[in-house]
Amino acid sequence: MRKSLRVAALATLCTVTGAVLHGTVATADQDRPRATAEPHNIGLLVGEIDAYYGATKGADGVWKSSPDSPYAKDLARIQAQAKKDIKKAARRADHGHRHGRKPAVVLDVDDTALLSFDYEKSTNYTYNNDSWDAYVKEAKRPAVFGMPELVAYAKSKGVEVFFLTGLAESQRQGAVTNLARAGYATPLDRAHVFTKDKANPPAYLSHCATPAAWKCDTVQFKEGTRKHIESTGYDIVGSFGDQVSDLAGGYADKTYKLPNPTYFVG
Repeated sequence: MRKSLRVAALATLCTVTGAVLHGTVATADQDRPRATAEPHNIGLLVGEIDAYYGATKGADGVWKSSPDSPYAKDLARIQAQAKKDIKKAARRADHGHRHGRKPAVVLDVDDTALLSFDYEKSTNYTYNNDSWDAYVKEAKRPAVFGMPELVAYAKSKGVEVFFLTGLAESQRQGAVTNLARAGYATPLDRAHVFTKDKANPPAYLSHCATPAAWKCDTVQFKEGTRKHIESTGYDIVGSFGDQVSDLAGGYADKTYKLPNPTYFVG
């Protein structure tokens, strides 16, 4: 499933924020009230998310995140550590510790490379296939703060850059155009950008996908693609994503989970 319903995702985020409210309730089969954990109030949670992103709506009607927001600061901390790790990995490669394999990093696209906060706010955190498809194909999303600079840093150290996204093959052009517009100065051809092609799945996903039936979940799709990238002579020294499912499954020396409290992908 590409993305779960945003409202449902918001309700589950109470465990992340730690803001669980407690109450009591009596049922027909239990005359004594028992303790319950009331889900976090959605209205309050949306306000917390707005504050986290430093949400502002421009004169053009587009919702933006502030570069001084807690979100941006959390990103900066993760990126600072990633740069240190990339530098060390590149040095080890230079000294022949990678057995001839070239170091590489892999980035998810949605809310890892390109920020879709405007879509989330404009739709009240409710996903719709048609509106999302149109949004992606507009190719107007801004870069996630600091990520083009991270990509440039990796390239300066001789590290190859790949993008691995759950976007459909039909959305490839929108994604590639958007990545270029957002400042990702790196090859964006089919050898470097991997999308979900359900009609013609690659042979390396044959364990879960055929032209007749796509059965790969997010983890299988991304794990299998990272394994394929490594099989072509690379060592993935860093994998970046905003969802745990972007990163699970191995085939990366280190993983970097970027913050995203707006939706969940299993």
